[in-house]
Amino acid sequence: MALTVWSQRVWLNLVGTVAAAVLSGGAAVAQPAARGASAPSAAASGAERPAPPPLQVAARFDHAGEVTKLLLAGADPNARDAQRNTALHVALREESENAFNALLKSPALDVNAINQAGETPLMLAAIKGRLEWVQTLVARGAHVNEAGWGPLHYAASGPNEAVVRWLVEKGADLNSRSPNGTTPLMMAAGYGGLSSVDVLLAANADVRLKNDVGYSAADFAKRAGQDELAQRLTQLAAHGVRAKGHPVEPSK
Repeated sequence: MALTVWSQRVWLNLVGTVAAAVLSGGAAVAQPAARGASAPSAAASGAERPAPPPLQVAARFDHAGEVTKLLLAGADPNARDAQRNTALHVALREESENAFNALLKSPALDVNAINQAGETPLMLAAIKGRLEWVQTLVARGAHVNEAGWGPLHYAASGPNEAVVRWLVEKGADLNSRSPNGTTPLMMAAGYGGLSSVDVLLAANADVRLKNDVGYSAADFAKRAGQDELAQRLTQLAAHGVRAKGHPVEPSK
């Protein structure tokens, strides 16, 4: 029986993995674990890395037909891989639009599932800058605010200020704090675009806040080589005003 296009892609991926192991002398490359720790390789631990659920594989290769087939056969739409990703996480990470749409047809789909890195599907859609995906997920019940790192942090780090603006309009917390106190404005200043910084400032994000290691948004901009932005943010903080001229409330 001839292989389907999807099956060929899976097979080629497996062949590539085996070839890489052979070329490296058979030793598996250790993958970083969540929170920056290093995980021992499968070869070193004597344990085999579990294969991802078939639904995740179909989502990775954007095979909507296979996703639908598996769901109709009773596959759990919220099954997890070794990194606690669901198929929805995988589809968003790989920008598999057809698989994404197929998964959304499952009424049991958990759009707020959290993976090992603490990420929800909405966070991944936000950092990709895919406004239509963000809107679709929120319409399905995705939370615009999360404890710790949240969708607005991710959107502010991404390429599309429209996602930042839309999340703010939907009630995302402008000054939400990550576990180390970092705010969306800091992420925009250090990793996003100037337009995202402008959106957050126009919405009255607090420019004077600092994270747990003492960095402000201006410090993030300076470390990113954005000297002009750093100077602008420093001046706003020094004068105690936000972009619209409103007084800044005391930082907490």
